[in-house]
Amino acid sequence: MSTASSTSVKVRTGPSQGEPATHPITPVIGAEISGVNLARVDDAAVAAIQAALLDHKVLFFRDQDITQDDQIAFAQRLGELTGGHPTLPSPEGQQFVLELDSLLGGRADHWHTDVTFALEPPAISILRAVVLPPVGGDTQWANTQAAYDRLPGPLQRLAAELHAVHTNAYDYSRPVGPDGDEPTRRHRDQFTSTVFETEHPVVRVHPETGQPTLLLGGFARQIVGLPFDASRDLLRVFGTYVTRPEHIVRWRWQPGDVAIWDNRATQHYAVNDYGDAHRVVQRVTVSGARPVGLDGWRSEARKGDNGRYQAGFGARGGSLGDN
Repeated sequence: MSTASSTSVKVRTGPSQGEPATHPITPVIGAEISGVNLARVDDAAVAAIQAALLDHKVLFFRDQDITQDDQIAFAQRLGELTGGHPTLPSPEGQQFVLELDSLLGGRADHWHTDVTFALEPPAISILRAVVLPPVGGDTQWANTQAAYDRLPGPLQRLAAELHAVHTNAYDYSRPVGPDGDEPTRRHRDQFTSTVFETEHPVVRVHPETGQPTLLLGGFARQIVGLPFDASRDLLRVFGTYVTRPEHIVRWRWQPGDVAIWDNRATQHYAVNDYGDAHRVVQRVTVSGARPVGLDGWRSEARKGDNGRYQAGFGARGGSLGDN
């Protein structure tokens, strides 16, 4: 991650806007927001967006003519920022940004919640389309609160008692890209250049809504206290509830699109169906709290120091500087 100094980016000023309009996409997850320019949001619009995010889990904005600085500035309205990523480099001079470039191995084609291998995963992610393939490259999101709510009672009770170890160390039994390509290998080597392991509750309490959500996804590798085979099977069972079609929204990207999601109540999957076409997206993340289980137990780090990535380095008016 770059260590160049940076300060809070100012939101561009402009004429006042009406209140954003919310258009649900499914009954369970996802809404499109209209009537707002993310480069010129006032406090009332930010409050409306935050409320809609808690309700709908992921929000979509069309026709946003915004720059990278605008994206960062808007994200700072939602809270303190993390660094771009604990292990992956950021674009030069933009240490709050993670760029995922398909030609460099950045495809994220597995169900996951962002950075759950860290002790304090991000609360909110803001993703901006930069380069899009002519067709394909959609992203899907799943509602992990709805998944928990719809577990049968015995599975709910079991999940509430379990902890899982999350890590960025890949399962190397999985194929590496369509042809085991070199850019994907380099990306994975960088991703795992420092290995993190964190023990999280399988069910966390959302710090704002108080609702239980499943904290799993592709970085969850092992249920604590269970043998590997039983752990794998149980993770698969819980995963099938997360990714049921009723819990999913699928977004077809267009130029100028921005997506914002509640990382505490969702998983997502970038559909890798566009072959050699080029796809680039840039993500900025708002720092989150240490997860807490239904019994009050708080997550614990097992391996790796991700303090540089966490809250404070991207705060309003703050700086990564030489920390």
